Amino acid sequence: QVQLVESGGGLVHAGGSLRLSCAASGNIFNIYIMAWYRQAPGKQRGLVAKITSDGNTDYIDSVKGRFTISRDNAKNTVYLQMNSLNTEDTAVYYCYTFAHSIPGISAYWGQGTQVTVSS
Repeated sequence: QVQLVESGGGLVHAGGSLRLSCAASGNIFNIYIMAWYRQAPGKQRGLVAKITSDGNTDYIDSVKGRFTISRDNAKNTVYLQMNSLNTEDTAVYYCYTFAHSIPGISAYWGQGTQVTVSS
């Protein structure tokens, strides 16, 4: 099993920045993908950004140039630096990982952290 603990959410004014962190722990053999998803009120959860074990990244169009995903493989931690935030970024942000643990390869989710951007 893998446990994901997120931190860094909060309230920020439009144009501001936040940095989310997510640390994975447990019986981890390998982490293949780490990612951030978000879910706004009344909307489905959707991918924001993802990063592979060798550092390849992918972003949704609405955050390109504003958000940066990175990871520290030694610490099993993924980060999301969010700049130039706007009110449409308000959502609960969830950490996701696809990892090899006990009993096998599976997907895991964090508990979510609230990001609120005020106008």
